Amino acid sequence: MKATAELQVIPIGNGVSVREEVTRVVGLLKAHDFLVETHASGTNIEGEMNAILAAVGQVHEVLHREGSVRLVSYLKLETRTDKEPTLAGKALRNDG
Repeated sequence: MKATAELQVIPIGNGVSVREEVTRVVGLLKAHDFLVETHASGTNIEGEMNAILAAVGQVHEVLHREGSVRLVSYLKLETRTDKEPTLAGKALRNDG
């Protein structure tokens, strides 16, 4: 089942800057067959629902293995039965 999602991963206790961990998360997500769009507070993902859920688990496993002691993730997941959800379909258009 196709889905769109927004993922925010917050490493806690790793210091003030989390750029390295966030860059790693984005790299892990891009290694999958997803459309990935980053923004200031998270990452938008388009792909198969089960693959997205598995990728979130992988993110936690990898970051913990690489030294992150505590991670908090917020995942918003959307599926539809009337049409295939896409990130492009979510874009707001300025028509004037």
